[in-house]
Amino acid sequence: KKRTVTQIEKNGYPDSIYLNAAKIFQGIHTEKKEDMQVRYIDNSESPMVAFKDEHSKRVSYELAFNTLKYQDLLEQILLDSSTYPCYSIPDELTSLLVVMLYDLQDRKFQERDIFGEEELVAEVREVEQYLYSCTTKLAAALARCRIKHDALSIEYFVPETIWKQEQRTSALPFCVWINTIKISLEDVIKDLEMKGLKKVESVSDFDHYTFAVDQHCHDVLVFPSSLKEELLNLDLFADCKLLLQ
Repeated sequence: KKRTVTQIEKNGYPDSIYLNAAKIFQGIHTEKKEDMQVRYIDNSESPMVAFKDEHSKRVSYELAFNTLKYQDLLEQILLDSSTYPCYSIPDELTSLLVVMLYDLQDRKFQERDIFGEEELVAEVREVEQYLYSCTTKLAAALARCRIKHDALSIEYFVPETIWKQEQRTSALPFCVWINTIKISLEDVIKDLEMKGLKKVESVSDFDHYTFAVDQHCHDVLVFPSSLKEELLNLDLFADCKLLLQ
């Protein structure tokens, strides 16, 4: 039976993604010493939910790190809207609250689609319902913040050092390893060519739908950065035949 990637839409994630992203964010968030701050308490008794597949793992980390990029803005929204502190949401769920707030504003405060076969997580539903009840206040707080800083989008609030790093990274080609235990170089090339990609000699020959074999490591392929999201959804990655470098 062909194994497929967990499909994750732009209008929300399964409960397990939010829970895992919150656990990751809990471990990487920036601690602050100001008197008036959002409090994060580690709930060590809550275990990391097992990732369903590589794609779910990648999306959980992506959501956590996106939340980290905008931590200051998200905390400001919570405080300015008087949504935080909230006695019904304990500090052990603050990381989940901030992660889900990031995703809610990313969806322009629209309710997410519920996935039919997903396992429900009580904490996720509790935080979600609280955020939905405060949507108007949260959206207004974000709007005030953007007006104050004359910001067209929230990208304005990304620290300059991170923004420059992302600009450089987004332009770089990316590499993948061929898992030669599961598939050969020849079969990978054949599979990619059947999907419309063209093999070229080097990165200097890159167009959009192209790839090259690394000149020094023949079990490594190189792709244009513009193909990354599209390629990571292929069954070659779901079946761990290709591994992101």
